[in-house]
Parts: sequence; structure tokens; C-alpha cells
Amino acid sequence: MDYIQYIRKKVGHDMIIMVGCGVFPYKDGKVLLQRRKDNNCWACHGGGMNIGETPEEVAKRELLEETGLVAEKLELLGVFSGSDMLYTYPNDDQVCIVAVSYVCQEFSGNLLAQRDEVSELKWFDIDDIPHNISPPDRQTMAAFVKWAKAK
Repeated sequence: MDYIQYIRKKVGHDMIIMVGCGVFPYKDGKVLLQRRKDNNCWACHGGGMNIGETPEEVAKRELLEETGLVAEKLELLGVFSGSDMLYTYPNDDQVCIVAVSYVCQEFSGNLLAQRDEVSELKWFDIDDIPHNISPPDRQTMAAFVKWAKAK
């Protein structure tokens, strides 16, 4: 069962703490981002943790669901939280996100966007990241860009 949907049935749109896990596929100086359908912003690939999952399992599951790619190896980018991780989704659901983010340089599969949540998948050069980053991903995106430029 999707844990976030389960909790939302109990609390409605009220603020909840959500553990979210995301992944940045990175190859040849380019990162694969998705344009979200709910806010039309660019974001990494990720979602909420379900009971019993590890952060790595969530990141791998979400990458596969949203892009069709299979993560072969994940590298921990960091854990992110704080006031800039407070967000109200377009449907009025409020969250305080604790994000566990990964970089994935080893993956396989064929790109296939999940049409329910993703309107577009696109590879971006690390020096040409779009400005309209989804608000909950801004902190992790900044850390990813810093990581990539240090490589």
C-alpha cells in the first residue's frame, strides 16, 4: 500500500513529515530530469518511502517507475531537510520533506516516461540546468550541481 495515500486518508491536506528518496541519473556530463505534471517544473526522480522500504529501494523503484531505467549502483548525495523543504503541492497536500538523494552513474534500460506524473524526460548539460526547478528539489539540485562540477 502507498503509505502517503494511507496517511492522507487520515489527515487530509494537513502537514505531514514525508521521507522522500530521489535519484539523479548522470552520464557524460548530463543529468536526466523530469518535468512534473502537477506543477510543470523540472525535478529529479523520486517519491515517498513506504513502510519497510530502504531509501535505496525507494530511489530504485521510483527511477524505474518514472523513467524505465534500472539503477545498477547508487551513490549517496546527501540527506536534506529544513524550512526550505516545506511544500504545499498543487492539490493542497502539505509536507515537510526529509529527502535522501542519490546519484546514479550506472544504469540500464530504455527511457519511458510514466505518463501519470511525468510530462517529459530530458537530458540536461550540467551547465544548462533549467531555472524552473520544483521547489522541493531546489536544495538537492544545488547539491547535485556542486557535486557534478567537482568531478
